[in-house]
Formats: sequence, structure tokens, C-alpha cells
Amino acid sequence: MLCSYMATNISPVKKQEDIEKVLKVQMVLTAVLMLPTTYFLANKMLPEEFALESVRAKGSVIGTPGKAFACAAMGTVGGLLIGLITEYYTSHTYIPVRELATACKSGAAVNVIFGMALGYKSCIIPVFVLASNIYVAFSLCDLYGIALAALGMLSTLATGLTIDGFGPISDNAGGIAELAEFPPDVRDRTDALDAAGNTTAAIGKGFAIGSAALVSLALYGAFVVRLKSLDVAVDLSGVNVLEPITFAFLLIGSMIPYWFAALTMKSVGKAAGEMVQEVKRQFSLTDSKGKTILSGSTEIKPDYDRCITISTKSSLKEMIAPGALVIGSPLVAGTFFGVEAVFGLLTGSLVSSVQLAISMSNSGGAWDNCKKYIKGCFSEDPELCYVKNPKTEVEKAAAGKAREAHDAAVQGDTVGDPFKDTSGPALNIVMKLQAIVSLVFAAYFSACAGGKGFLAGYLFN
Repeated sequence: MLCSYMATNISPVKKQEDIEKVLKVQMVLTAVLMLPTTYFLANKMLPEEFALESVRAKGSVIGTPGKAFACAAMGTVGGLLIGLITEYYTSHTYIPVRELATACKSGAAVNVIFGMALGYKSCIIPVFVLASNIYVAFSLCDLYGIALAALGMLSTLATGLTIDGFGPISDNAGGIAELAEFPPDVRDRTDALDAAGNTTAAIGKGFAIGSAALVSLALYGAFVVRLKSLDVAVDLSGVNVLEPITFAFLLIGSMIPYWFAALTMKSVGKAAGEMVQEVKRQFSLTDSKGKTILSGSTEIKPDYDRCITISTKSSLKEMIAPGALVIGSPLVAGTFFGVEAVFGLLTGSLVSSVQLAISMSNSGGAWDNCKKYIKGCFSEDPELCYVKNPKTEVEKAAAGKAREAHDAAVQGDTVGDPFKDTSGPALNIVMKLQAIVSLVFAAYFSACAGGKGFLAGYLFN
């Protein structure tokens, strides 16, 4: 509430350029305020020393309030850094998106190449941040430290959800303004808000991906601890990736996120194709005077319900296969190949999902803001300033090039929508759900040939 008061009363938005700055200040201030709060709670709520069962080896790890605070602080600061890096790669205020806009002058193909490269590059610093968080937290407090790091990253959740909700609200406001045929200046303002909303949504996804990775690792560790309490004929002193079955499933697990992303993206493409055909059908209808919807027919009205039905049915039907893949893969691995196969599957899936999710979310956000950058005429280059009805001589001279650049940006945004709105965010679920299923079915896996799996136990014994 204090940070919200800061954004609405102390430092409110006065012009378009202030939108992203005010939201960023709110996010940074929340993280800064959480650090002393976490330190106070750690010292007041925890004993001077406490023993933690180690998942790495027999025995325990000694925890202290200072160590607990360090783990949580690493998560808070790590989440903030991931958010700031995400903003850098997705906001048109900075170089990456502006380079992407310049690439649109060369066509849609170059725009897509640059956008995918931007997404891959945006993984570098977040992955180093997550790796540092995991190393420090695991070294200090074992699995408890990982859980605290995840808690620290989610400690700014209230502000994160506020910032994340900003984008859809602005986007819908722009759609309503266009449907209501408001003056162009209204749409310009909603576009500016939507551009900031795209960045804030990407920041929220960055927090979600980072925390999902830490939570998945904590659940993975809980799965190993649970197996130790059961009668399993497998060495559980540590996860050995040099075991043949573990290494084989490490590769299979790394492939699962790509399989999942392929299914979800193809589903979006199929649903979009059906929607296009329905819109074409409605546009081709003629009334008693021979007029269509586009030519001003008063008898034929757009059938919005039919389009909504196509979207809703597709979203439910097309999610069956991806859901079955995520839930079924650890069950198949544990049942037939044992818990060592599940170890490899979870490790590969976690490592692959994090990087694919970050790259897809950031590529999609950058493509969307690239389109807003060209449409909003934020560039001094007239060829990157799309105006529907050019008036000045400069605008008229650059109109053709500007239209081509805008068309390329629109095509990039069309590719980016399933990246940032479907496959990217859904990979968080892949990470967590596979670990949860493995934990829930730990006792069942241990009963399958003593944890070696029915097929592996039959072949190698």
C-alpha cells in the first residue's frame, strides 16, 4: 500500500514518458522495503541455531537467522534483477527493441531473426542470477535455503501482480476505445499505456519464471527426501547424472519443454486459422441490398458469439495433449524405468524450461513493443513512424517505407503472441507440475520393482 501511495500521490504519472519510470520505482521500492522487513522477521521468529536435514548427504546442516536472511535476500534481489533485465530487453525505451524496429525496415524475416536472437540473449543474466541464488542458498541452508530464496523472490508478489495486471487492463481499454470509435488521441494514450503494460507483463513473467525454477528445485529435493524414507533399492546419497538411465532421461527431460511448446503453439495457430475462416465467412455474407458488413449493411450484424465459441472450445480441447504430456511423462518414467529416470527427467526439464520460458516471453514482449514503437512514432526516423493519413511532406515521402516496416512489425507481433501469452508462461507449469506429480507418486515409484521400475528392473536384473 505504501508503494502504491508513492505511485499515485508522491510521484504520479504526468506524461507518457513517466509511465514505465513510475512502475519501475514502485517495483524497486517494494524490494528495498522487503529487505529490512525480512531481516527483522528472521531474527525475531527463528532460533539462534537450528538443524536442517541435508538432502545431499547423511547428517544435518546448521542454520542461523543470518543464513536464512541471506537466502531470502538473494531471492528478493535476484527477482528484482531479473525484472530490470526483462524491462531492458522488452521496453522500447532501450536499445534492443529499437534495434528490432530498425530490423523491420528489412522485412518480416529479419525482424523474426532479430527477435529470436533478442530472446536468447535475454536469458544470459537471469540464468546467472538464478544459478547464484541456488548456489548460495543451497550452500547455506540446503533445501530450506532454496525454499527461502523462492519466498524472497515472491515477497514482492503484491506489487508484481499489480504491475502484471496493468497490461491486460490497458490492452482492453485500447480495444474498447477502438470499438467505440473514440478520437485518435484516446487510442494513442491507450497504446502508450499498453506498451508500458507489455513491459510490466514481461517483468511479471520474469519473476514467475525465476520463482517457478526455485520452487521446482525445492519440490525436486522434497521428492528425494521422501524416497529416502521409503524402501528403495537405489542409492539415494545423491543424484548421479553419470548413471546410464539418469543421463538418458536427462536428454529426454530437456526435450519435454520443446515438445510442450510445439503443441501449444500449434494449437494457437489452428485456433487462429479457424477464427480467420469464420471472419471471412461473415464478411462474405450479403443482405437483400447486396451489401456486406464491410460495405455498411444494416441488416447483417457481426456474430461475436460464434468467434468466442471457437476460441473457448479450442482452448479447452487443445490443452488435453500438453497436459497429458506433463502429467504422464514422470509417471511413465517412474513406472517403467525407476526413480533414477525421474531424476534425469526432472533435471533436464527444469534446466530447459527456464531458458526457453525466458526467451519466449521476452521475444514476444519485444515484438509487441516494437510494433508500438513504430505505430507511436517514438523514433526520429520518418521510416519508423507509421501514420495512416500522412499530412506533411516528410510523412508522405516516407509513407511507403513506414508502412512496410509497420507490416513487418505486425507480423513479428503475430509470431510473438503465442510466445509470450501461451507457451512461455505455460512452461512455469511444466516445471512445477512434473515435480509435484513425482512427489505425490514417490511411494508408488518405490513400489515399482523397489524403485528401479518394472521394465528396467526386468532388463537389468
